[in-house]
Amino acid sequence: MGAFIESAGALVWREGRHVVEIRPLGRDALRVRATVNREFADLPQAIVDSSFSPEEATRLATAVPTIEIGEHSAEITNGAIQATVSSYGRIRFVRSTDRALLLEDVDWRPQHPQLLPHSRSFASLESDLYRIEARFSAQQGERFYGLGQHRHGLLDQKGAVIELCQRNAEVSIPFLVSSRGYGFLWNNPAVGRVELGANGTRWVADASRQLDYVVIAGDDYADTLSTYADITGHAPMLPEWASGFWQCKLRYTTQEELLSVARGYKERGLPLSVIVVDYFHWTCQGNWDWDPECWPDPAGMIRELDAMGVKLMVSIWPSVNGRSDNAPAMRDNGYLIGTNHGPDVIFRFVDTYEPPPVYVHFYDSTNPAARQFVWN
Repeated sequence: MGAFIESAGALVWREGRHVVEIRPLGRDALRVRATVNREFADLPQAIVDSSFSPEEATRLATAVPTIEIGEHSAEITNGAIQATVSSYGRIRFVRSTDRALLLEDVDWRPQHPQLLPHSRSFASLESDLYRIEARFSAQQGERFYGLGQHRHGLLDQKGAVIELCQRNAEVSIPFLVSSRGYGFLWNNPAVGRVELGANGTRWVADASRQLDYVVIAGDDYADTLSTYADITGHAPMLPEWASGFWQCKLRYTTQEELLSVARGYKERGLPLSVIVVDYFHWTCQGNWDWDPECWPDPAGMIRELDAMGVKLMVSIWPSVNGRSDNAPAMRDNGYLIGTNHGPDVIFRFVDTYEPPPVYVHFYDSTNPAARQFVWN
């Protein structure tokens, strides 16, 4: 059996090395962290500020958060959401106004009381990293929406297994909204997956120091998304020119081809805000330049587009051909990403003017010096 304490506004449950902290977050949301390490790590996260200033907390709060600790369970309430934690660490989320069930951990103890595993598991990777799973009960008829941009064509994600990893044309945003009236943010900087099965939901982080997620209660989807935006940050307003029509295709091969399209819009009186130059406008991946045979006067092209009220967007790839002008300096300075096994070659691909395939590297955008190098 675990023990409960209240600590700095959070409800904490502990059983041996297994510690769970549930903390109020913004309006109608609760953040859950769990670890078997000595303490919680300050990891990169999607949450803008988990503490908020007193003024911001007052603005976001719909009610003062409360914590009640009993003999066999404890409750924490933040506005429209309430979590109940059992003595063996099972968490159940309900809407505080009517006690309607939103989400609950899988409960193994009634069938297997001798087993310690809760709905959370931590498989050691022989360090302070663990393969972490969080498992929740399935609810009949529940539908899930969100999780980013994927090519499977599903609106309702129920029944899908979604990889939590960024790939070309696969944009992972580990946030979903449920038809039961809640939002769920998997706040973990780790590769993994989510399995939205008929018999349960499982979130997996392949290598992480701790479990971290947020549950948001909402009156409707808009309300849930509003709270999500509050805790993860509001996007700045786009400039006015970006709100118009963007023209892009795969692909404009020459400067004259692109300008002829822009002129066609102008001649027909059709509004055009942005036109996009995609890949292979360069001499070589990693040179970040213009192929002079196809784009003889980029500056003049931009001046003509500006005169028509059209902005130019250029697709800048992070890829580096090993034969490019910049590859030696980037390799020497550690600006390239290495694979798990050490080499910095990521894959084989095609490039301008070269017989395919060529070896392609990626520059390390997490390195400030590498970002500055590419910007220069």
